[in-house]
Amino acid sequence: MLKRITYISLILLLFSSCEDKKTQTKPQAVAHKSEVRVPDFNADSAYQYVKKQLDFGPRVPGSEAHARCVEYFIDFFNDKADTVYVQDFRTRLYNGKGIDGKNIIASFNPEAKKRILLAAHYDSRPFADHDPDENNWNTPIDGANDGASGVGVLMEIARVLNSNPINTGIDIILFDLEDYGAPQYLNLMTNDDWALGSQYWSKNPHVYNYRAYFGLLLDMVGASNPKFPKEYYSQQFAPSLSNDVWRMARELGYSDYFTNEIGHPINDDHIYVNVIAKIPMIDIIHLENNEESSFYPYWHTMKDNIEQIDPNTLGMVGDVVLNVIYRN
Repeated sequence: MLKRITYISLILLLFSSCEDKKTQTKPQAVAHKSEVRVPDFNADSAYQYVKKQLDFGPRVPGSEAHARCVEYFIDFFNDKADTVYVQDFRTRLYNGKGIDGKNIIASFNPEAKKRILLAAHYDSRPFADHDPDENNWNTPIDGANDGASGVGVLMEIARVLNSNPINTGIDIILFDLEDYGAPQYLNLMTNDDWALGSQYWSKNPHVYNYRAYFGLLLDMVGASNPKFPKEYYSQQFAPSLSNDVWRMARELGYSDYFTNEIGHPINDDHIYVNVIAKIPMIDIIHLENNEESSFYPYWHTMKDNIEQIDPNTLGMVGDVVLNVIYRN
């Protein structure tokens, strides 16, 4: 997961958004259809999907663990979805080095015109650059909460969709190369060196002229006692969607965690989906108020491992997302 976006970049992004205001899709609210039966979300199943990713080792792009995990995803989604796309791309890192990435897209009801986009990143950070021990700063992390948790929730949602079909088209995207930005100790204030997979997809969607009604991004959604305020840019780009998702969470009894307050501005995959792809997308992300970081205590450290994952949190987030897509 990325650092906060700079103020200058905010101005540029919002200016770009205003420039394209006439063509940009208006953020849509989530319609509440209480009469619709919403399937149960299995939190234990989601937990096992998180653990399976971690069993491969740190999923750093270019590593064997990353390649094996990609094959696992492809096999999994081929069994659950109607169509699976593997989007190969090549891009450059913060240091100018070229690198290959793979975005994975699983589509349900590919012929449906009304579509909802669900996303998370699956790569893990090659640098534990916020670890208290500086000897670990160049060591890859497991990325249990930061990456694998959102993917685990989406995999369980894919399993549910396979067993409980709906008419709405659903596209699950696992973005690659989200977390390969410059290590903190280099003190490079960059933004576009992060979220490389979502930048590529937003410019080159898997289907020509792809449109979605709205999108939900999941990031760091597995830790105990989470704090999910309304991320600042989500509230700017898609306020009706953001407000309605949080209202849904409150109706489901999760208001202690989905708090009715504005969180820090975060440069995450949803920025590029909003600005480049013109799809209103919000970020459901664990954010805290402290001096060192906006994120949960083990962000970008060696302790971002399976011990930090709480099935109850996965279940809560999965329940909210399922209610959004089935009641819309």
